[in-house]
Amino acid sequence: MSAFSRFTPLVESLPATVPFVGPEAIERNRGLRVAARIGANENGFGPAPSVIEAMKAHAGEIWQYNDPENHALKQALGRHLGLPAGHIGIGEGIDGLLGLIVRLVISGGETVVTSLGAYPTFNYHVAGFGGRLVTVPYANDREDLDGLLETARREKARLVYLANPDNPMGSWWEADEIVAFARAIPEDTLLILDEAYSETGPASALPPADALVDRTNVIRTRTFSKAYGLAGARVGYTISTPGNASAFDKIRHHFGMNRLATEAALAALKDQDYLRDVVRRIAASRDRIASIAAENGLLPLPSATNFVAIDAGGDGVRARAIVDGLMELGVFIRMPGVAPLNRCIRVSTGPDAAIDLFAEALPKVLAGLRR
Repeated sequence: MSAFSRFTPLVESLPATVPFVGPEAIERNRGLRVAARIGANENGFGPAPSVIEAMKAHAGEIWQYNDPENHALKQALGRHLGLPAGHIGIGEGIDGLLGLIVRLVISGGETVVTSLGAYPTFNYHVAGFGGRLVTVPYANDREDLDGLLETARREKARLVYLANPDNPMGSWWEADEIVAFARAIPEDTLLILDEAYSETGPASALPPADALVDRTNVIRTRTFSKAYGLAGARVGYTISTPGNASAFDKIRHHFGMNRLATEAALAALKDQDYLRDVVRRIAASRDRIASIAAENGLLPLPSATNFVAIDAGGDGVRARAIVDGLMELGVFIRMPGVAPLNRCIRVSTGPDAAIDLFAEALPKVLAGLRR
């Protein structure tokens, strides 16, 4: 059956898009079982036991709406970051916040600058609100700060997106370089500084929480999806000026936050011992993935995230063959979508049992390709 015929012209012009094909869809469509789920940059180590207990304790309250002002979580994040709570915005994961930011800033045809091959969900939001996307190629597998800045100035961009550490390559810039970049962005251009992987990178890559709060044209985004192990809960937050934080109240879904997810985030912030432990486990898993890649003649790239990008020694066709071959053996991974980044495969960290399956399957797939 065809769709309703009176959608807006913009919506009519857009393809129906799912930025990421999930492992569930692969299982449905290909009749395969995912035995090692190490492709979506989830934290396979999961949240702290204290977080699970908090969700159980509050499960009976699920009939209640979440506090539409997200007061408790803003206060807790403010204490954790050493900032007044007015600098904090709350949303349904970074993905939801990105959509709100684009909606706040972009109207039809205005220019948005990002890196070619960077996080595709951001591009999805830009298209959905009618923005004009201008991309800057990576330089040596890292987002090109000089290129992004020059392009933003030349194009008079309304919005620039930069992730540090970066997805999909795992690369990073040092904090002083990021701060200098942010301060050089034109004042009428808003910078989204996506710090989803801030906890898994080196401390030297993360500007202090208060480093850019004086900049009205900078919004930093963070999440509980990665190191805290709450990807399914959808809890993200922003750090910005109070004026920017309150702007979300003009358009956000005030009952969009999940009550149990909020309790989980509050409990996760309290359990910093678990966070430190899981970050160590992520780093150890990252090292093991790199070793497996090297043992099989592939080149692991340095990573500050909870995944490792691995140069598969060819082009996108070869990388796709490895991804598909691993999936045939029950190992779900992904690859970047844009050349030349798509010469790589990308493997998320996880428990030893999942990485064992990757270590067992990879040489079989590579041997099959050689044949």
